[in-house]
Amino acid sequence: MQSCCGEAMQSAPGGGSGNGALRRGLSMNEESRDQAAARTPNLRQTVGSVLAAAFGVQSGRNRERDFKHGKALHFIIAGIVFTTLFVLTIVVVVKLVLHRAGL
Repeated sequence: MQSCCGEAMQSAPGGGSGNGALRRGLSMNEESRDQAAARTPNLRQTVGSVLAAAFGVQSGRNRERDFKHGKALHFIIAGIVFTTLFVLTIVVVVKLVLHRAGL
């Protein structure tokens, strides 16, 4: 294959024309951002991590994923929501028990 200036260009192994991202028109930085975004924990994974952390049973693999790819703000918000719901649940249960006990 020749370039515009008549110089021979080497093709990528396997007969392809190189990086698939470059063929799609994406730069290396855009591809890296796309891959990082794909690894960012989703809502279910974030909630699962917060619940596991609350009970102290977070796996090493998930903890590593959270620290490498997670956003602190997401975990802070999820932690505050979980703590609020937990405290409200305890308050409701205690009030229910005291009401049934006649106190």
